[in-house]
This record gives sequence, C-alpha cells and structure tokens, in this order.
Amino acid sequence: MKKYTIGIDYGTLSGRAVLVRVADGAVVAESSMAYPHGVMDETLPDGTPLPHKFALQHPQDYLDVLYTVLPAVIRQAGVSPQEIAGVGVDFTSCTLIPVKADGTPLCFLPEFALDKHAYVKLWKHHAAQEQADRIRELAEARGETWLARYGGKISSEWMFPKILEILEKAPHIYEAADRFIEAGDWLVWMLTGRETRSASVAGFKSFWGEDGCYLTNDFLTALDPRLDGILGTKIPHEVWQNGVNTGYVSPAVQAKTGLAPETAVAPCILDAHVAFPALGLREPGQMLMIVGTSGVDIVMSEKEVAVPGICGFVNHGILPGYFGYEAGQCCVGDGFDWFVKNCVPASYTEAAREAGMSIHAYLRDKASRLRIGESGLVALDWWNGNRSILNDSSLSGMILGLTLRTKPEEIYRALLESCAYGTRMIIENFEKHGIAVTELYAAGGIAIKDPLMMQIYSDVTGKPIRIAANTQAAAVGAAVFGASAAGLFPSLYEAAAVMGRVREDIYTPDPDAHAAYDKLYREYEILHDYFGRGANDVMKRLRNTLPL
Repeated sequence: MKKYTIGIDYGTLSGRAVLVRVADGAVVAESSMAYPHGVMDETLPDGTPLPHKFALQHPQDYLDVLYTVLPAVIRQAGVSPQEIAGVGVDFTSCTLIPVKADGTPLCFLPEFALDKHAYVKLWKHHAAQEQADRIRELAEARGETWLARYGGKISSEWMFPKILEILEKAPHIYEAADRFIEAGDWLVWMLTGRETRSASVAGFKSFWGEDGCYLTNDFLTALDPRLDGILGTKIPHEVWQNGVNTGYVSPAVQAKTGLAPETAVAPCILDAHVAFPALGLREPGQMLMIVGTSGVDIVMSEKEVAVPGICGFVNHGILPGYFGYEAGQCCVGDGFDWFVKNCVPASYTEAAREAGMSIHAYLRDKASRLRIGESGLVALDWWNGNRSILNDSSLSGMILGLTLRTKPEEIYRALLESCAYGTRMIIENFEKHGIAVTELYAAGGIAIKDPLMMQIYSDVTGKPIRIAANTQAAAVGAAVFGASAAGLFPSLYEAAAVMGRVREDIYTPDPDAHAAYDKLYREYEILHDYFGRGANDVMKRLRNTLPL
C-alpha cells in the first residue's frame, strides 16, 4: 500500500524535500541544500561582471539539490521506495531557462558558458523592465482584452519580457535555444524524461489561458518580427492542469535517488500557490500570505474580475473550480537581510553574540519594546521594486523620518511595518474590486519564526491570522499535489482536507494597536501614491543614473 509522497520545494536560495505521510500530512523526513552558486547578481561563475538588475542562477544547482535531498529523505525516513506513491515539485517563478531540444541548458554547453543570457533568469531578474513596458504599450494600443487579467500591467519578472530581452540583447542565444522553459517545468522534465508545461505557471507568468496563449502570433510579430512562430516551437502549446499525472520517474532518476519505477510525478506548481492545500485551504475568500524572501498573496473566488494592479488571475489556477488571484511584494525578508548586512553597527552584532542571539532576533527583541509610532519612521517596501499594486520594478525603497537619534531597532521595526502596510494595500485593492478576503493565513519562514512580524501584520490589517502547522508548507503542498497525481484521493480538495494542517494558536489584532496603525498607514498611502503613481518620479530618475 502506498503510504507516502514527496514534495520538493525550490526557493530563491535553496531547495528542500519532505517525505509526507498521506494519512495525516505529517512530515516524516526533510532535507535541504543551499544552491552552490546562490543568486548570481554580480558576476558569472568565472568572475565576469553582470549588469545592474541581473539575477541569474545555475541550473546545475537544481540537479544537485534533486540528487541530494531525495535520497536523503528516503534514507532518513527508513521507508521502502515502493511505499512512495508520488512526487510534486514547486518552484519560484518566472524562472526562465533557454535549453536545447533534449533539455540541456545552453549554459551547460562550452560555447555559451560565458554568456550571461544563457543562464537561468531568476524571478527577481528585473533587467527586462523596458521589454515588459513595450509589451504593455502594444497591448494597450491594440486594445488587447487579456491585459486586464494581469492588472493592466506587465512585470519584468514574467516569461515573455525575459525572452524578448534575450532576443534583443543576445539574438544568438535566442536562435540557439530550442525551448524556453520555466525551471519548474524543466525539473519535471528531468524527473520523468518527458517535457511538460504547467497550466498554473503558464497562466500566471506566460499569458496562457484555457484556450491557448493570449499572445497570438500576430501580436508577437508586431512586437518583433523575429518572434514569428515561437508558439508551438520554442514554447509548445500543450499545458497540464494541477495535480494530474505527467508520468513516472525515469530510470536515470531511479538510479540516482532510489525512487521506485511507479512513482508518479505531478506538474510543477508556483512556489506560493502550492502551499494552499498544505494548510487545508479550500474555500473562496481564504487569503494565503507567503511571508519569506519575498511575499505572495493568493486568494480564490467564484468571480471573474479584472482587478487592477494584481499579478493575474487564472481559472483553476490554484484549485479546480475557482479563479485563483495572485498579488505580492518583491521584497520582505530580502529587505531585513540587506539591513542587517549593511546598516547595523558592530556594537549590536557583538551584543547579539554575547546574548546568544542572531542579529535578527536581537533586533526583533529591541523593536518589540517600542511603542507604535514612537520612532517617527515610515518606510516604503520597494527595495526590489513594487510587484503589487503598482507593478513597477523601477521603484525603490525609502525610509522617511530619520534623525540623528534614530536607532537600528527603530529602522528594523519600520521595515517590518512597511511590509504589513504593503499587504494591507493589496487586501484593500482586492476588496475594493469585489474579491472578498474573509480570512488570513500565513506560511513561509518568517511566518513561522517571527511572532512580532505576524502580530504587526494582524494589527495593521485588523484581521486574525492563522499559521501553517508545517515549517515547510510549500514542500508539503507539493507532496499533496504528488498524492493527487498518484491517484490517492478523488480530488485535490479531499487531499487538502486530509493532509492540510494549521496551528491551533491565532494572531488576533489589538484594537488600540490597529487604531494607531491606521494613522501610520494613511501616511504610507500618501507616500505610496506620491512616489508610485507619477506625482514624483524621482526614484526612477535616480535609478536611471546607474550604469546598465
């Protein structure tokens, strides 16, 4: 009898796998591995400098993770491979790889090893903003109705802006690539030996709908005649719905991981969306916040509504039968990490060491003792640009109210609060346009580890928040999809009901704190609109002075 599934979660800095018991969703074993090359945003592996706004990765890291963490969880759990029914994969997106027809990434080939455009373009590669703007401008000029599905704007993070960037900046790479594929879809290909495309990923990041790609060949050739015929060749037409069986692990994967031949593999799911069933969420109005390196907010609805400023909505995009809506923030944990690495004095680092605390824990402890508004600071959470609701990677972070008396913990708390303000902006935008947000749930590393942050989120939004029971919610969610692919449940809904779990404790908003944050949030709104909606484009002007 099949008793287990495996979920593999590929994040921004590392990959991890969990082996999950199907009967109750309990994690039996887990293993993780940091990417050896990390995020390449300054140089290629040989030291070749990279331009501003580049964020690349090496696909060999993904394979190294695969062949390290899968055997590790099987060995750690001590279960028979024959008891493992299926595997699910989630991945950050859009993370684009140019490959040959057999799946070989171009950067693996000696002739392209020193070419930056041959490598993986990570989700936070923002060098294609010019191309994204041109796609939007053409869509507006032609009156393309699909543009409203994506909030009226196009992100530099998505597939076609990155492909257009390759075509314009490195046409030899465009010609050499037989396929352009999401890294998550490529991983499923590597697992099964069969090329497949996820409808969920394609719908949110590649303008794909149930009836095909919204970007027609006519539109693409108007954008650039060299794109003629890309659909059906470099980007195949067929896509696969969530939770189906794409095939079984290949003999090569069996040999390297120990998995059994009959292990089913589900299509790749977006790393945020995959966590939805891991918390047992199955209803419209339940909004899941993924709070980690970046932030993603997803909610389902029976309604088909064009909500401005979101990342998109896709029918069956999360679970079957509902429209899945996505919004999010480009920078959450990334911003805190930047601050502690670059802005904290040595005296704080030493004090944290003496207290036996990480610098983050030390700053959180000091920040928790501050009264709301005591520092006089308000920050904008745009350190990686704004994903929602402005969808503009040219924007930048800001801290207003600094004085010679400002302390590190005050800045740290202002950064925490700014992320909560950005989330409230997203929630109110959904509600304003008819998408109900009735309940808040949270998953991700920060949601699990940082009670101060979660209480601030609750106080700022005025809503209770429940937290994922599993520290690896994305990986557990991938395991739920793996169970569906293996046919262990009649539907994804039954799988989520059995395998999904949340903690018993709930963060509830304090009325006085909520009232105090209301005042600060209004200041955030003013700054948000002033710097983000064109009243003052100083952030963009300053960014344009940076070297390309």
